[in-house]
Amino acid sequence: MSHRILLVDDEVDILEFVRYNLVREGYEVFTAENGAEALKVAAECRPHLILLDMMMPVMDGAQTCRAIRRNPVLKDTMVVFLSALGEEGQQLAGFDVGADDYLTKPIKMKLLVSRVQAILKRIDADRPPEKAPAPGLTVDRERYTVIRDGQEITLPRKEFALLDLLHSSPGKLIPREEIYAKIWGTEVVVGDRTIDVHIRKLRQKIGDERIVTVKGVGYKYEPVSYTHLTLRHSGKSRRTDVGIRWTRCEVTTFDRIAASLRSSQ
Repeated sequence: MSHRILLVDDEVDILEFVRYNLVREGYEVFTAENGAEALKVAAECRPHLILLDMMMPVMDGAQTCRAIRRNPVLKDTMVVFLSALGEEGQQLAGFDVGADDYLTKPIKMKLLVSRVQAILKRIDADRPPEKAPAPGLTVDRERYTVIRDGQEITLPRKEFALLDLLHSSPGKLIPREEIYAKIWGTEVVVGDRTIDVHIRKLRQKIGDERIVTVKGVGYKYEPVSYTHLTLRHSGKSRRTDVGIRWTRCEVTTFDRIAASLRSSQ
């Protein structure tokens, strides 16, 4: 991901020089020339990192850092002072107002970039892992979208209407005559294979296992059920997501599924 960085300094030349080098590294960089402006920009762009000068007009670095720490919107933002004030007491004062780190100017650009990279890695390490998209199929009539296993699928109008009809009554057999009437209307003449062609295209996009053919009668939508099995093999446990279709009389037992999975290791 591209991290957002806010540079705050009243010296425009320093702002532009640091900005240029950070943009070259692939970061999205914003700038402000004093603390008051920095608070407005930060509220809009919500940066991951703020590089903040200490001595500035209108609102100095210490006041700005305190204001940032009081803002719940910026609670996860890292604040690092980049200042010419390098005495120990001044650095400790920076940490007292909530800074995460303190760098002194002048500083070589390669070193500054390396420190920024290290700080942003800490942000990534603290961020909780993204949740995997939920399995299954969702049909959103209002937005006219279909989500399959977390991925959006674009369907033509008739295919969407056909899927919506089947999906709205899972497990229910819908005769071909009813599908023709509801999707194409009674006054429109269509070929006998029209439904079959649309069903074939739908299966290619959402998966063969979801639409079941009852030969000579019609179609029905069967959702895929997901269950979790904990398998033990070679002394180790492994949690596995298994999609199972409960559409036939013969029900495969968990033992047989587990044995099949173990044999594939």
